[in-house]
Amino acid sequence: MERLPLVERYVGWLAGAGTERGLMGPREVPRLWERHVLNSAVVGEWVPEGVTVADVGSGAGLPGIPLALARPDLEVTLVEPLLRRATFLEEVVADLGLPVRVVRARAEELHGELDFDVVTSRAVAPLDRLASWCMPLVGVGGAMVALKGSSVEEEIAEHRATLEVHGAGAIEARSLGESLLEEPTWAVRVSWAGEPRVSWRLARGSQKRRGSRSVDGRARTQRAGRRKGTR
Repeated sequence: MERLPLVERYVGWLAGAGTERGLMGPREVPRLWERHVLNSAVVGEWVPEGVTVADVGSGAGLPGIPLALARPDLEVTLVEPLLRRATFLEEVVADLGLPVRVVRARAEELHGELDFDVVTSRAVAPLDRLASWCMPLVGVGGAMVALKGSSVEEEIAEHRATLEVHGAGAIEARSLGESLLEEPTWAVRVSWAGEPRVSWRLARGSQKRRGSRSVDGRARTQRAGRRKGTR
């Protein structure tokens, strides 16, 4: 694997600074490869070639950084609201030399400002709340692809009506990485039924803040350029 040294370097970041700064639990260190890095990278099986991707609530960079390492054809943006996590992401991206952008903001602050072909996340929130944050960032022909547990089918059944009311179309679950992982990763893919909407009511408890910020405090409100549709 051509990028294996970079992957090993990233695992070193997770085991070192990631653990020291509280982004990863110490008990996770022995299982970083399969449970976190490979578990995240296999989401690429559900991401088309050459598209734009946003990783919402990126935290320690999962799944965004493993996805960027496995798929250099993708244009990846890591969205993370907390300063210490966003700073960690900036440091990792710089050290690995990845063409990955870090945006310090909550997802809802970017509604109507940025859009992407694929919006992904991992262990962020229940499906209905997650969709209220992520779907307004999904552009024409795109989809939300969220990593979930093996009970994802039950979660879809619980929240399907809410998603459909807000304009979600096809909702599909599948396992990823079956040929690579001892325990495959489960994910859900949600696309728009029609034109994308940015007026999805925010989840309860969410509050708008003024302006989205990068790590150094500069505004990040430029409209994304023309995006390729998910194929």
